[in-house]
Amino acid sequence: MEANELIKKVRKIEIKTRGLSQNIFAGEYHTAFKGRGMMFAEVREYQYGDDIRDIDWNVTARQNHPYVKVYEEERELTVMLLIDMSRSRLFGAIGEEKREMIAEIAATLAFSAIQNNDKIGVIFFTDKIEKFIPPQKGKKHILFIISQLLTFQPTSNGTDITQVLRYFTDALKKRTTTFLISDFIDGSDYSKALSVASNKHDVIGIQVYDKRDTQMPDVGLIRLTDLESGDSKWIDTSSKSVRTRYDKWWYERQNKMFETMMKSRVNFTSIATDEDYVKALMALFKNRGVK
Repeated sequence: MEANELIKKVRKIEIKTRGLSQNIFAGEYHTAFKGRGMMFAEVREYQYGDDIRDIDWNVTARQNHPYVKVYEEERELTVMLLIDMSRSRLFGAIGEEKREMIAEIAATLAFSAIQNNDKIGVIFFTDKIEKFIPPQKGKKHILFIISQLLTFQPTSNGTDITQVLRYFTDALKKRTTTFLISDFIDGSDYSKALSVASNKHDVIGIQVYDKRDTQMPDVGLIRLTDLESGDSKWIDTSSKSVRTRYDKWWYERQNKMFETMMKSRVNFTSIATDEDYVKALMALFKNRGVK
């Protein structure tokens, strides 16, 4: 990408996402995430009205009675963005490409963070850790993140959510508010790594998907290529049984993902590339702000 073209694209996404974070998300973001940047202080017995997300399940199991973790609020949050850079993000049949929406969502969250005087950092991942940008403050830092979102070229194609969660959990000792942004096309079981990460950090999952991912159209015999593995095969989409099997696969996969998020006590939203991500994020923030 030429320097002038990059500057124009960075400027365009800055204007749009900064405006959203200033005019729409400012209050919701603060309400949803204030008090989430905490340092552990002690445990005490559960009292009526306590947030169930603060339950210490290990102590609860030992004492046979619910206990919650008590935190001391820090003056600022550290926000981390774990961003999927696998090749499946390049897919775009309905609406914009996944990578374009991922970039806008990430930029909006980044501007919301700095307006709340929070630090923001990023980990780009595929089936390995591609790049780690340590948390910092300031507009210059945000613009660097946006430029990386637009230009960074990963060295691998696949997806390994387990690996990025383990890396993130080991690398960030201080409790953070973390957004895992991906299409979640990962055939492995990342439930254990997600549970460990959510016990240490405040993790929020954001799925960006294309509606063509969800259903196979009836267009006859076509050659399909897996963007991540590179494998190709001919598929007769005119076969109702083929389309039904695909629908079942997607449905079961989504159910498993939602179940994993719930068990790990991770707030989650799923956004299609032709939908308004502003409404989805607002709903997510408002739900988190409700006690």
